[in-house]
Amino acid sequence: MKTNFDSYLDKQLRDPEFAERFARVGEAWDIALQIAASREKAGLSQRELAERVGTTQQQISRLESPNYEGHSLSMLRRVAHALDARVRFSFEPMATLRVAEEAPAFNTSPKKTAPRARARLKPYSKNK
Repeated sequence: MKTNFDSYLDKQLRDPEFAERFARVGEAWDIALQIAASREKAGLSQRELAERVGTTQQQISRLESPNYEGHSLSMLRRVAHALDARVRFSFEPMATLRVAEEAPAFNTSPKKTAPRARARLKPYSKNK
């Protein structure tokens, strides 16, 4: 059953500019959640990770914020090294970018699954 939010989001995603912004926010969330989850899995606080990386707790907090978009490859490598991991990314054609209908969403409770919207996102072009 589709919620009111799902219907609203489906309508908003028909706007190519909104769809592009929505996709960019998803990218920032992915990075933030991966850093936080890896840190927690390692049993480290933000302060402890900061000490291993050679930075401040505030910087780790920024990296774990979904609103932060200033990630540098060198900082991500330092964080990954401190977590005994590696950085990996890929370029994907915008024409094939989709919001997955069945993709897991971030949950505060493992018993709840947030609904995900579905839509085909159109390629973004700055030359409109």
